[in-house]
Amino acid sequence: MKQLALITFAFLILAQTTVSQSTAVTPAALPTASPAAAASPTPSLPASSANESAVAQPTAAKGIPVLPPEKAAPVTIPKFEKPPVIDGNLNDAVWQTAAVLKDFYQIDPGDNTAPSKPTEVLLGYDPKFLYIAFRAFDEPDKVRSTVAKRDNIFADDYVGFYLDTFNDRRKAFEVFFNPLGIQGDGVLTEERGEDFSVDLLLESKGIIGEAGYTVEIAIPFKSIRYEAGKGKLWGAHFFRRIQRFNRELDSWMPFSRAVSSNLSQAGHLTGLEGISVESTLELIPSLTLSQSGRLVRTFGGFPGTAAAVNDPGRILNQPVEIDPGLTAKFTPSSALTLDLAINPDFAQVEADQLVVTTNQRFPIFFAEKRPFFLEGIDIFNTPITAVHTRAIVDPDIAVKLSGKRGRNTFGLMAASDNGPGNLSADDRGNLAICLDRRAIDPTVVCNNERFVDKNAYIGVLRLKRDIGKGENTIGIIATTYNFIEKHNDLAAIDGRFRLDKQTTFAFQVLGTSSRNFFFDPDQGKSNYRTGNGLGYFIDYNVSGRNFGWELYGEGYTRDYRADVGFFGRTNTNFNSAFVRYDTDPNPKAKIISRHVHNFSWIGYDFQGRIQNWESEFYIQWRMPRNSFFSLAYEPAYERILEEEFGPKRTATRQGAFYGPDDERSVQKHHFFVSGSSQYNKKIQFNARAVLRVNHLDLDFGGGRKYPRVSPAALLLGQDAPLDPGAGNLFELTAGVTYQPTNELRMSLNLVKNQLKRRDTQRTAFDVNILTFRGTYQFTRATFARAIIDYNTLSSRLRAQFLAGWTPSPGTSLYVGYNDDLNYAETHPFTRQIVPGFRRNSRTVFIKMSYLFRKSFGG
Repeated sequence: MKQLALITFAFLILAQTTVSQSTAVTPAALPTASPAAAASPTPSLPASSANESAVAQPTAAKGIPVLPPEKAAPVTIPKFEKPPVIDGNLNDAVWQTAAVLKDFYQIDPGDNTAPSKPTEVLLGYDPKFLYIAFRAFDEPDKVRSTVAKRDNIFADDYVGFYLDTFNDRRKAFEVFFNPLGIQGDGVLTEERGEDFSVDLLLESKGIIGEAGYTVEIAIPFKSIRYEAGKGKLWGAHFFRRIQRFNRELDSWMPFSRAVSSNLSQAGHLTGLEGISVESTLELIPSLTLSQSGRLVRTFGGFPGTAAAVNDPGRILNQPVEIDPGLTAKFTPSSALTLDLAINPDFAQVEADQLVVTTNQRFPIFFAEKRPFFLEGIDIFNTPITAVHTRAIVDPDIAVKLSGKRGRNTFGLMAASDNGPGNLSADDRGNLAICLDRRAIDPTVVCNNERFVDKNAYIGVLRLKRDIGKGENTIGIIATTYNFIEKHNDLAAIDGRFRLDKQTTFAFQVLGTSSRNFFFDPDQGKSNYRTGNGLGYFIDYNVSGRNFGWELYGEGYTRDYRADVGFFGRTNTNFNSAFVRYDTDPNPKAKIISRHVHNFSWIGYDFQGRIQNWESEFYIQWRMPRNSFFSLAYEPAYERILEEEFGPKRTATRQGAFYGPDDERSVQKHHFFVSGSSQYNKKIQFNARAVLRVNHLDLDFGGGRKYPRVSPAALLLGQDAPLDPGAGNLFELTAGVTYQPTNELRMSLNLVKNQLKRRDTQRTAFDVNILTFRGTYQFTRATFARAIIDYNTLSSRLRAQFLAGWTPSPGTSLYVGYNDDLNYAETHPFTRQIVPGFRRNSRTVFIKMSYLFRKSFGG
């Protein structure tokens, strides 16, 4: 706690003494995002300019047009005397005084060619709002649009923009709108791409009319972080996506495929003077009411007694839980934000997607979904994940300060987390049983007693500085995690440098110090001790028009730990080389473009022993209807040592592996085929199949249905030492999305993993995960959703039903019901197979929140 206080104090001093001011997606990675999609009548658009924009511009080099003066010079945004009514009509007289951007370029699949349809952008502002409007000329009956949920618009036609509000060519706000004005918003950073978890508070309306569709937008300046004033510039891109023309992407500014940076190719806006300087306070009180029922023993008693063995159990409803919370945001200036959460409502309205965990050695990464931590998360992102906020499980209180002043970007986060000490009902029940036993026998040890209701304390400090006029940055990050018998400190330095238009270099070096339990394979046990570790990352990337290559390295020593971040395997190095070639696209051909690459890598430990290597040869064809087809082949090698799984063998002790060998190794062959298509506006599908010949079965078993099938397990039983061996692994992922109406959207997905041992010809496991998702969007703010998952390995069915009203970020009402059942599976108490469905738990909840927003000053 002392370390956390020192970090907080130092950071607050730093924030007070800095001065005020605020990555790279290549053209191929421009707003592609993900699916969703509706239509509505609207007044006609002026047709006078309908033929003015679809004119190819003169070019100076291959695909690089000569910029006309109105695009080469910054565009001055006029100040509106009167705010327009945001209704999508664009019939307010004030729009006649707006700056007009037109003459768009088709940048995908075309290469700065004439667009299929013209587009115009109108710009204006007043002291409190930035106003943007789009005129997208088109045949109204061919416009793709649906009543979509926020951030789920990217299967529709859409328009949108990037705003680099500090003109640093590193980060931009991005917002896109379907023809009804429903938005998908996020943040783009050059080194990490797009993050659509961010929600901006703004107003937008769109309507479809005789000449196409229009979208009208008002963005409060207090909703974004920026630098403005006389002579200040904002970088800006404006886009339009037309789905039916092979997902054509049009841009106000041209894009050179020979430049790997996105924001460095932006146009510029200026003239934003006299903006109202306001401090903003946002308060979001929340309340969650929930009642859960879970399977409990009917008769009680100690596990193993006759009463317990014959106990069928029953679903016991717990008392109704009332969980109030408060999150607050104070924005004292346009570049600084202070966030506070007191007993925040972190109840997720959607559980994590089910994944295959069988035969897995290392942790699986799950993305953050909670709004408090998503706010400004890009500041804490680094190449190696030093901060993964899901390590903060259930905070009683959390605080975060973030912003940009001058060339300095900074962030501070601190939290008191009740998660590690908040034992589950089952664990608390077992602890109570243990304490009862200890009352009889004082020698009984109850392991969880020390941890119950204790908090972990977490602190994070991030500083980053822009260097020079390009995209160069250098930064440091420090984290601390403190809990009973679990202490971890991390410090790191990282940097990213653009060497030329095609080349970037990035690095990160991390040091960690931990007090924790570390397994010693020589002793065959875990020892509580201090462990110091090192992690590193290095990347050299050259990305040109058709040809690109990359050299990459990453590694972690044996004692590396990042308890506030995420880490997988330790005592490993990963070095790779990547080379690719892309043909120039031909939008009118049956095969629009081709992509080929080789990705080769090797893994080895710090003792110089090879762990694995692969070399992937890959080819992909892009075709009409947003269709892709690809083939790949990988020769590969894998080697595992018994010291990674348990104790080393000695003259008097059996090692972790069965038999005379203390390691296993295999030569492997991987075969891939995949494809996807947006067949029409109602149907999309995708599939990927992989055959991995000689894939290692780690001999963990797959539960009751698939016990271990290694020679050792068949000979000596399920408690035999591990006996990993080669097998053939088949993987299949497939999905289909069907949208029969503008409001209803359904999808069905399958994930299959099946591994068959070669030595015993037995199936090690066969896992199938089926997921159905259906959403009915009554309005842009009101929806009903059902998600049903079924895992054949565990015979587990999980159902989530939710109705929601989300008119704006921070204001919401959810009513939900979650159910968890098993089908024809072993009863946890009787250990007998129960025919039909058996309920494990169920929860009903109501979650509500409301945003209060107040501005001061101006």
